[in-house]
Amino acid sequence: MPKETRYTPDPRFPALGAEFADPVDPAPFPSCVLRWRNQRWASAVGLGGLSEDSFASHFHAFSPLPDNISKPLAMRYHGHQFRSYNPDIGDGRGFMFAQLRDDDGRLLDLATKGSGKTPYSRTADGRLTLKGAVREILAAHMLEALGVYTSKAFAVFETGEALTRYDEPSPTRSAVLTRLGHSHIRIGTFQRLAYLGRSDLTAQLVDHCAEVYYPELLALEGKARALALLERVSTANARLAASWLAAGFVHGVLNTDNMNVTGESFDYGPWRFLPVCDQSFTAAYFDETGLYAFGRQPHAAAWNMAQLGGALMLVSDEAALTAALAGFGEAYRGALRDAVFRRLGLAPNDLDADLGFVSLLFDWLVTSRTPFEGFFFDWFCGDARRAMERPRAAFYADPEFANVRAEIAKHAPVRPERLGHAYFARQSPPTLLIEDVEALWAAIAASDDWSAFDAKIAEIDAAREAFDF
Repeated sequence: MPKETRYTPDPRFPALGAEFADPVDPAPFPSCVLRWRNQRWASAVGLGGLSEDSFASHFHAFSPLPDNISKPLAMRYHGHQFRSYNPDIGDGRGFMFAQLRDDDGRLLDLATKGSGKTPYSRTADGRLTLKGAVREILAAHMLEALGVYTSKAFAVFETGEALTRYDEPSPTRSAVLTRLGHSHIRIGTFQRLAYLGRSDLTAQLVDHCAEVYYPELLALEGKARALALLERVSTANARLAASWLAAGFVHGVLNTDNMNVTGESFDYGPWRFLPVCDQSFTAAYFDETGLYAFGRQPHAAAWNMAQLGGALMLVSDEAALTAALAGFGEAYRGALRDAVFRRLGLAPNDLDADLGFVSLLFDWLVTSRTPFEGFFFDWFCGDARRAMERPRAAFYADPEFANVRAEIAKHAPVRPERLGHAYFARQSPPTLLIEDVEALWAAIAASDDWSAFDAKIAEIDAAREAFDF
């Protein structure tokens, strides 16, 4: 557990001014029942010592944190949604509430989901279902354990309202979630400024991102700074897409308002983890063409980076921006190799040879239909004896696996002492397949029984401690 850190407020976003967000009031809620408090991350940002009453005051009623943002801000942005441009979006059921430093000195945002109507709610009610909050807790917790750079579910309060939703039985329970994340400045934030033709605000936002997230860019100016920002953001999101594939994760909705400038995964709606490797596996029932299917996520990220490049044409040169975007593929290849080898607990060797192994591995996972998470659990640090003692051993006895096994043997384990953790004595890893999540929710919905949820969180915590990525 991180050491308790001194609370260090640093509200940087409000300095951008009124063109970037609208002050809003949080919704008044009829009930206040704490369902999730991320004590580990509360400690990491100096809020671990808050009393129960103070925690509720700040993360249910949203009274301002000391020396922080004085009034919640609903951020303005546009976005491509399933490749159709929408200028009528923005924070429709959330706001930025605070910014503060963690124990590594990173600037982090506290932002909400389900906190009430804003100027961008349109016909929606600005609320979040409790099931949606539970799903976001689970997704972020598991992804963190698997080494994906992700936002964290910081707090969830059940709010006592009965919500009507077309995609789940109604009425259903309501909640408000607070998310801790590195940035909520989206690709769509830049797109909105380009749509409005505001080169002045685009330059201001480039400068803000350099100052807050990429300070090494402060040595550059003007067009060069904007170009370098595109390169940094593109590389960060290539790394993110690679980490999703190594985790067997499908985000579900990779619109340009759901990808940010720090390459951090966030905003978990219809996500899924793979049962077995399937490049066409989709998470959202409304993704009828498979635009954001598992294997197409890198293409979606690259397309979104192209939209950022287009928005930055207001302040930089088109030819240079286009050339910079060509670097996404190389960044992704290296990141995919690194992510897969990290998940296997093995040291990489030659990039091209390693990528050949990654391709071989994914092809075998597809054809063999080996449980995705089970494979990475069994072969962590390349321990063949341990793998052959697990319930999936028959997959590894198949002659088709011989080439994969031979490649694994060519790589040295990284910190093999991790296998001594009690987690690796298990026969199978914890999973968050759709049936797992639905079973957890069914117990909560039927009898307010959170025991299975708590047990799953404990299993995921053990995985995070054991992998120690």
